[in-house]
Amino acid sequence: MEFDILKNKFTITEAKQLNPLVLAFVGDSIYEVFIRTYLVNNNRNMSVHKLHVKAISYVKAHSQSEFMKKIQAELNEEEYGIFKRGRNTKSGSVPKNADVQEYRIATGFEATLGFLYITEQVDRLNELLNKVIKIDIN
Repeated sequence: MEFDILKNKFTITEAKQLNPLVLAFVGDSIYEVFIRTYLVNNNRNMSVHKLHVKAISYVKAHSQSEFMKKIQAELNEEEYGIFKRGRNTKSGSVPKNADVQEYRIATGFEATLGFLYITEQVDRLNELLNKVIKIDIN
């Protein structure tokens, strides 16, 4: 059986049965690709090193936590439930540059993105990601 990255649909029921850390695993990748593509599209002449540094400012746990705090009120009930499950799931480690609370909120953020992606709610995923890039957390 071949796998098609653009046709990877899970039903909402199937997605909700996944471990929230699995959703976060997918969401982390989707978010990283979105941010990198966004940065390249808007900074075509920037060096790779500068693009990388700018990407880190978006993808580190502290930033993800701040973004989620700003968009949390806009989540629907289902998305908020996924966020809470991701936030409340204990993982084996915490990054060296984030405190536990930030890391858990960031995990919930990533789980929400992963859920939207694997259930092919692409319009909603894009809506939330575009809200994130408009937020100035500095």
